[in-house]
Amino acid sequence: MDYTKQIKEIGRGAKGSRSLSREDAQALFGDMLDGKVPPLQLGAIVLAMRIKSESLDELLGFKAALDARLARIDAPAGARTVVLPTYNGARRRPNLMPLLAMMLARDGVPVLIHGRFDFDTRADPFALLRALDLPEAQTAAEAATLLARHRIAFIGVDRLLPGLDALLSLRPQLGLRNSGHSMTKMIDPMPGRSVRVVPVTHPEYMEKMTQFLRLDGGRSMLMRGTEGEAYANPARRPLITGFIDGQDQVLCEAEEGSALTQPEDGIEASVNARLIQDMFAGRLTVPQPLLDHAAACRRLAVG
Repeated sequence: MDYTKQIKEIGRGAKGSRSLSREDAQALFGDMLDGKVPPLQLGAIVLAMRIKSESLDELLGFKAALDARLARIDAPAGARTVVLPTYNGARRRPNLMPLLAMMLARDGVPVLIHGRFDFDTRADPFALLRALDLPEAQTAAEAATLLARHRIAFIGVDRLLPGLDALLSLRPQLGLRNSGHSMTKMIDPMPGRSVRVVPVTHPEYMEKMTQFLRLDGGRSMLMRGTEGEAYANPARRPLITGFIDGQDQVLCEAEEGSALTQPEDGIEASVNARLIQDMFAGRLTVPQPLLDHAAACRRLAVG
């Protein structure tokens, strides 16, 4: 592939750049995942895409390249597996994403958590998952075994698609996220047997992700994440939209009011884990938005 030609297409600035066709986007992203693009040109591509922003056709092409390389996980029998990405961790308040996963697993809905962490200023979600003694998988096959046995498992994205992990590793070097970070939220290791929870950080991406999920098919859920993590804000429930084979429906209306804005204590793994354990055991009240989010996940998983 002529990467110089592709850079000329996408790298002429916000007004002068042109988007790639779906086919060209698939071929380019496939080469990026396979480590074929020279480092200088790879840096130019990811920065140009960051400035231009991915078109819908480019996202669909990237997803096709990802699907062709992603490790598959055998889903357990019964309800569809809810797939939760974790790539941000806690910044200002405790991370309740594991509580959502634990509540679903207790109700018989399997949950797969996948992610990566490389932030200096946030609390590591993998440390939190380990503090909770949740089962960690080292391979896709082990993840399938753990899901069948415990209804819950977590796994690093490097175990599912090393090339995607390599793309994500560019963020600390370049200081910016890239298209790989957008695609992590779309990972589907068990197509046809999953419910992907897709958290959006910036409101302007909601419409683009809505269009994408309509065309991508399967079952998924789109919502504004909490500090980038895939759970409903405890202080104000976001709009939660479900997608079933291209058809979308509102599962939860957005609540009025202000979301949490002040920092809270307890983002360290051990303290955060105790908070989750107390809520899970009924010693503390689970925030209603989180209960609503869990109910919406169950609706897509068992319906």
